[in-house]
Amino acid sequence: MKHLILSLALLSATVGANAFCGFYVAKAGSNLYNNKSEVIIVRDGNLTTLTMSNDFKGDVKDFAMVVPVPELLRERDIKVVNRDIFTKIDAYSAPRMVEYYDPDPCNNYRYKFKSLSDKKSEVAFDMVEVTSAAAENYNVTIEAQYTVGEYDIIILSAEQSSGLESWLKDNGYSIPDNAKEVLQPYINDKLKFFVVKVNLNNVGSTGFDYLRPIQITYSSTRFMLPIRLGMANAKNFQDLIVYTFTRNGRVECTNYRTEKMPTGNNIPTFALNQFDSFYIKTFNRQYHKNNRNTVFLEYAWNVTPSFTGMKCDPCVGNPPMYNEFVDAGVSWLSGDPNATVFFTRLHVRYKRDDFPQDLMFQATPNNEHYQARYVITHPAAYTDCEKGKQYLKQLEERKVDEVLEFCKLTGDRSNRYAWYAPNLLKSQPSDDGNSRSIREKLIDIFDPDSNTSDPEDAALGMTSGSDDTKGGDSNAPLFLLLLPLSVMLVAFYKKIRKYKTVRL
Repeated sequence: MKHLILSLALLSATVGANAFCGFYVAKAGSNLYNNKSEVIIVRDGNLTTLTMSNDFKGDVKDFAMVVPVPELLRERDIKVVNRDIFTKIDAYSAPRMVEYYDPDPCNNYRYKFKSLSDKKSEVAFDMVEVTSAAAENYNVTIEAQYTVGEYDIIILSAEQSSGLESWLKDNGYSIPDNAKEVLQPYINDKLKFFVVKVNLNNVGSTGFDYLRPIQITYSSTRFMLPIRLGMANAKNFQDLIVYTFTRNGRVECTNYRTEKMPTGNNIPTFALNQFDSFYIKTFNRQYHKNNRNTVFLEYAWNVTPSFTGMKCDPCVGNPPMYNEFVDAGVSWLSGDPNATVFFTRLHVRYKRDDFPQDLMFQATPNNEHYQARYVITHPAAYTDCEKGKQYLKQLEERKVDEVLEFCKLTGDRSNRYAWYAPNLLKSQPSDDGNSRSIREKLIDIFDPDSNTSDPEDAALGMTSGSDDTKGGDSNAPLFLLLLPLSVMLVAFYKKIRKYKTVRL
């Protein structure tokens, strides 16, 4: 099989930095997003190991997974793995906040740090019955059947999507009404269908009260993760977190742009207790600015167990260990002391209209280290000295810059945070001679990003973004900010003149 088209669908009825070595404060992990999926892809030559996590909510009788695969999978190609591998690599690669403390300007140095731990949530499942029906009546062939862990697995081939759709529905799989048109391209490519349901007799004996991730291994010349089948039952947009492991260099998308999330930004201390909200808004703004069809890089690093260099800044915990790489499907470390592992985290928010094509990837030679990282700096505990007075003046200006940076990232209005940076409202001349307060008022007037315009984003409490980035740039020349107002006034004047002429 020359083509790999692989798609995951849950089919249910409801369904700048100050310095290195800062202190980890908080992370924005995959649990921030309501409609999300997580996959781990290990790519080595033509061999792919795909591990699919289940963020399933509801009765287990409504759970099903349909995955088009390029070949007939053997039982040894299918595994059930522990959910902890996703928890570990999500926490390790998640966008993070780091805090620093200014030294006392009067030489009374103090350093502090904090760390936050995560609370784990668990979901209990009830047992339901699985039904079966004759496949030949639907032009569907059952190629193989396995029971692996708590799952019953059937490998199907089909001649037409209507027959496959009918077979799935008649066997108790809740499929969206428009699944037929999505299934047909995979049938045309002669793909098999990896169909999964819960084995009710085994689900209670696993010792887990949640559905564990499923892992499959296959060979293909194409490095792809099709998402079209997953879109079939999507009500709004979906968030997909893709963790990839390769021998060398980061993974990038080839048929959609791959963009880095902003990093190293200095933001106000009040963001310390609202980092989840801050990152959701920041990601949402980037999503809109990049036309809603961009893949975002959130982490890229050499995480080889024998690599002695820094693997993050700051680190949120211990890096993945050898046994965790093995669980994820990394097979090339054994017996090769020079083997390396490069870890890439990609974040995709997709809709059917914005991502009409399946995702295609490539492993690049780019081994630059990167992580989405945001910095807060606490003011110093100073005494009354001359240096302390100078420091206070600098601190007030820094707070203004922090607010402007925060608003540029999130799309919030800067004048909401005058309580944090009083100089936002003062008419102090800036470097270019313009009044800071006048500029800031104009920014707020002409910043369309401060209003929520997308109903989906409003439902999540997000602030939408746009392609206009001038709203957060405090260095924009005053005449550029006045230009839209001038155009509006001229247009209004012309309309008044025309109206008077008609009346006369």
